[in-house]
Amino acid sequence: MPSLLENAESTNGIIHEVDDQPRPETPAGRMALTDYSINPSPPSENSRSKIRDAIPEDLLLPDGYPDYLRMIASATSRVYEACKVTPLTHAINLSNRLECKVLLKREDTQPVFSFKLRGAYNKMAHLDRSVSWKGVVCCSAGNHAQGVAYSARKLKIPATIIMPEGTPSIKHTNVARLGGHVVLHGADFDAAKEECARRAKQDGLINIPPFDDPYVIAGQGTIGSELFGQVNMANVEAIFCCAGGGGLTAGIGFYVKRMAPHVKIIAVEAYDANALAQSLRKGERVVLKEVGLFADGAAVKTLGEETFRLCKEVVDEVIEVTTDEICAAIKDMYDDTRSGLEPAGALSLAGLKKYVSQNPSQDSNRTLIAVTSGANMNFDRLRFVAERAAVGEGKEALLSVSIPERPGAFAKLIDTIMPYAVTEFSYRYADETTANVMIGLSLKAQAPQRQEEVMMLLERLRSEDMDVTDLSGDELAKSHLRYLVGGRSNVANEKIYMFSFPERPGALERFLKTLRPRFTITLFHYRNYGGDIAKVLAGISCPEQDSGELAQFLHDLDYPFTDCTNSGLYLKFLRA
Repeated sequence: MPSLLENAESTNGIIHEVDDQPRPETPAGRMALTDYSINPSPPSENSRSKIRDAIPEDLLLPDGYPDYLRMIASATSRVYEACKVTPLTHAINLSNRLECKVLLKREDTQPVFSFKLRGAYNKMAHLDRSVSWKGVVCCSAGNHAQGVAYSARKLKIPATIIMPEGTPSIKHTNVARLGGHVVLHGADFDAAKEECARRAKQDGLINIPPFDDPYVIAGQGTIGSELFGQVNMANVEAIFCCAGGGGLTAGIGFYVKRMAPHVKIIAVEAYDANALAQSLRKGERVVLKEVGLFADGAAVKTLGEETFRLCKEVVDEVIEVTTDEICAAIKDMYDDTRSGLEPAGALSLAGLKKYVSQNPSQDSNRTLIAVTSGANMNFDRLRFVAERAAVGEGKEALLSVSIPERPGAFAKLIDTIMPYAVTEFSYRYADETTANVMIGLSLKAQAPQRQEEVMMLLERLRSEDMDVTDLSGDELAKSHLRYLVGGRSNVANEKIYMFSFPERPGALERFLKTLRPRFTITLFHYRNYGGDIAKVLAGISCPEQDSGELAQFLHDLDYPFTDCTNSGLYLKFLRA
């Protein structure tokens, strides 16, 4: 298709715009690269008329809206040309912990690791061949793009995928690998969407929407029909779906509510990307000014017209979850299946866990289903997920403790927090009167009693005249301050040592009990990263005349160490 290549430069299947033709400009304030964080199209004055034109008459209800039961039934004849029936897996560990039966609908096991393939393929499989030969186009940098590219290759339809210039290479190279013709254009998704519309009009391409289309909705609805062949729906209490643009929730919800109306359909959103929750509260589609980007696969500014119409009918409840709760759900999935979900794919599981905590039941046979919708996560995100999962699960408390700056105070703090396992310890000498310590502790109580456990721990520290603050829910502390504790100090006679010891339960506590010289500890940094060897950076103030005594202490300590006192990095960043 020559028109797609005009005025462009190609590199390995990726097209970078290099022409000087005028393009619609995008306000600088909207630089998001996340999927669907775009300005919505204005509401249609006659959405039923548009649908009536796109759907065969035999698939319409008397009111002019689609007959989704029949559309889903007919979709099964095409969807499985590209998709597979995904397993319904019993999450044994999580079920035991929550005291209910948790089932995982594994859409993360589709060929493109996302449910999006269902809707994209169903839409494209029903295109009129007299026009589809020209090709299709879509604007996406996520799972929808991969679904369109995969479907296009399967159906032998040319596909053009428009992505913003800043899209990570892992995303656009994978779409190109699947056969999509990738064009990188614009600073953000608003500009990319405008370019997508321009190319559709100019080249006669069919724009494949990510969620707001009856065929896309019906394709996602085949998940609901599969469930009836995998579990006795009479025993199911609720199904949890990632909300996003509403296509998944609408498709599954419509089918399930018609076949088993007692089953609750619960949509789950990130607290900072809650377009569905706000829209349902207001009774109309709202447009979010800002969208949180962590669960980027579900980060929408507004729902589609048709998906919102259906969600109003079928959604029983919307649960909003935090970033930490999403991270904890990703860990739960890994613990049960040894599989990793993307943040949007774990929304349903995070919502299920929150639902159980808010709606306790003595019925151990209650059955809950989470649709794990995707697993396309960049590897470099795993570090953040692991860092925040323990806090999201409520298994770790992050505390700020102020103690007197004098010999023995450090040891007293350690004695007070015992026998809790220390996961993080950061301290730097600041002044002669007060030492401020940030410390992470692994909690012992079961989930319902953890808040009470934290309160008891705080009271114990306060009873020893220590000023303590719980920072477990403080985003500033979790995202930034925990990494910045320290800085330059001019404490006299400071020596810096880096110690190593085996990372095993209780190892740090034994090290801390041993590290009790009569000299003042001026710096201490430790973080459990899950490795086999723990590393601790410690500063000790030792007058020159006592250096022999310190040397003997270090020898008796019997831990490998490196003297970093003359390190250029120490002198540059930690020494005033």
